[in-house]
Amino acid sequence: MDVRGQLQEVHHAAKSLLRLSDEKIADVLCAVANEIIAQADTILKANELDLSRMDPANPKYDRLKLTHERLQGIAADMHNVAKLPSPVGKVLRETIRPNGLKIKQVSVPFGVIGIIYEARPNVSFDVFSLCLRSHNACVLKGGSDAQETNEAAVGIIHNVLKHFDIDTHVVKLMPADREATAELLHARGLVDLIIPRGSSGLIRFVRDNATVPVIETGAGICHTYFDAAGDVAKGAPLIHNAKTRRVSVCNALDCVLLHRSRLADLPALCIPLADNHVVIYADTESYDALQGHYPADLLQHATPESFGTEFLDYKMAIKTVSSLDEAIVWINKVASGHSECIVTEDKVAAEKFCSEVDAACVYWNAPTSFSDGAQFGLGAEIGISTQKLHARGPMALEAITTYKWMIEGEGQIRK
Repeated sequence: MDVRGQLQEVHHAAKSLLRLSDEKIADVLCAVANEIIAQADTILKANELDLSRMDPANPKYDRLKLTHERLQGIAADMHNVAKLPSPVGKVLRETIRPNGLKIKQVSVPFGVIGIIYEARPNVSFDVFSLCLRSHNACVLKGGSDAQETNEAAVGIIHNVLKHFDIDTHVVKLMPADREATAELLHARGLVDLIIPRGSSGLIRFVRDNATVPVIETGAGICHTYFDAAGDVAKGAPLIHNAKTRRVSVCNALDCVLLHRSRLADLPALCIPLADNHVVIYADTESYDALQGHYPADLLQHATPESFGTEFLDYKMAIKTVSSLDEAIVWINKVASGHSECIVTEDKVAAEKFCSEVDAACVYWNAPTSFSDGAQFGLGAEIGISTQKLHARGPMALEAITTYKWMIEGEGQIRK
């Protein structure tokens, strides 16, 4: 069957999800989560095949790699989603007009959500759980880098759906070729929304070529500003965690902005990074402050390309600024609107930073590594939106619903 035919199957199957009870959906999600653990070896074997085709030095390698621990985390997130109330059928607004019309605004699923993603096999499970809980069908368009792992994941999901007598077409894994991508981007009438997850290049391609509505997610150029009133004891582990917890994810730290008055504290802030062999691209002032205090083979002079870059690697830039205002202007100029942080004991400075920085997530004395749906209590996430229309920040259940108006009358006519 051609790609459009497969999308028609998904579109048709999506209607059946409206009839599923919340209890049955929860049971399905828990069953899939249990199967992830029970069939961990099968998933990891498929993942090893994908990994064998990728250079370990590739920044995508860490995103592609699954482990028993990561599978346990995926299963735990799915159990958490199963416990969450359905976002569908909520009365968001209700009023009775002077003419007697009863008007309600009620949350409903989008219908069919397409996800285009790169070497991130965890996305297959996360998207399935959130879409099923919100009564949406999903079309998964993963990259060829993760095809074996994605097929193993969807195979497990389909077996559980069959057991519960649910149409397996509510979850469709598309071929990894470009033809499937083109068909998905232009499937108006069959697909209601597309969410790209991956590099800035992938997101830009989807945004520029899709005729189906798109929500931009993913690309994160994240900063931490260490203020004149910053606490080194807080700042050093915070910077280390934001940079090194997982370098390949979109909430990883890319650039430290340092108030000029705190140059003497820069070695203490950066020394923990050396244990992870983080390469630092420092401007002139910060380079001079670090020279002799940070491994010479890991310290380099910054170039213009060092700033405004999402490294996705053990690399980080440092820029010296003269004021809070300069830090805010710089972030708003070069960042991607994802996650930004200030380290300070000055409440007024923190409030100004949080108010004026234009980003989906703004932190005060906490690392950008917390930008995650599960960490926000949302169960899991389908992506982190860096745009402002419809959804912003970690997108979970409520963000993948829309609404409709229901109007009840008694024969009124409009004059």
